[in-house]
Amino acid sequence: MLQQTQVKTVIPYFKKFTKKYKTLKSFSKSNEKKTLKLWEGLGYYRRARNLLATSKILVLEHNSKLPSTFKEIKALPGVGDYTANALLSLVHNKPGIALDGNVKRVFSRIINKKESKINFDQFIEENKKKFFNTKRNSDFVEALMEFGALICKPKDPKCGICNLNKNCKYFNSSKKIKTIKKKMIKSKNYDVFCYINKKKQIALTKENKLGFLNQFSLPEIREAKKNIKTKDWKLLKKYKKSISNKKLNINLYYKFSNKIPSSFIWHSIDKNEEFIPTFTKKIFRQVSVLF
Repeated sequence: MLQQTQVKTVIPYFKKFTKKYKTLKSFSKSNEKKTLKLWEGLGYYRRARNLLATSKILVLEHNSKLPSTFKEIKALPGVGDYTANALLSLVHNKPGIALDGNVKRVFSRIINKKESKINFDQFIEENKKKFFNTKRNSDFVEALMEFGALICKPKDPKCGICNLNKNCKYFNSSKKIKTIKKKMIKSKNYDVFCYINKKKQIALTKENKLGFLNQFSLPEIREAKKNIKTKDWKLLKKYKKSISNKKLNINLYYKFSNKIPSSFIWHSIDKNEEFIPTFTKKIFRQVSVLF
């Protein structure tokens, strides 16, 4: 849950999950539909699918326990180097460094060198005797991440109270590297077409070919083009929506109809027990003004 998401956002979802599923085994018996419904609103839904798939593997193949080698952990769905190292250290207390943005920034500042010019695997290998000369590997990997989040922050690092400032080249240099990265925002224009009926229902399909919302229930969506023919369709609203690093400019069209294409299914705008992504829920709110 914490991948790409802040702790304060995750906490209510974590509590909801652990209240619903008391054990790994009970969660492994769940299905994608229930899991996505609990995850609804948290975004990056592939994480939910990977979490469910991993729970089933752990129960069936590993006696409900996390494997104890890097290779085995990394083989689990959705687990990369960062997560594998974090789990290896936090769960099994084995040597490892979880290289997230915070930790990379700490190392980058200590040697006052841009991240893009550092081979982090080589850097860790060359300094492993210094890093892993403790029996508290779990505490060490957690401390590094927290240090980057609370002390060696992206903006206004607390160098004055930092215990490492005597040996930090960033602190002691008159030519400090820049560590704040500009987030590349991609702007896209989309036309959204909503079939609605007098029963306060909207027609949704899972056959839109959109990389960021594949396989989810959505109205018909097309990349906006100039001089598009919108015969029989009425423009309801233009609005903006951000998803990750994408800024979407939405033209929302609608028409009342009792007939819909075969790949569409009617959904109630007011009552939805099934998982509906936040993107679609916002469309529900826009369309609801028509009733």
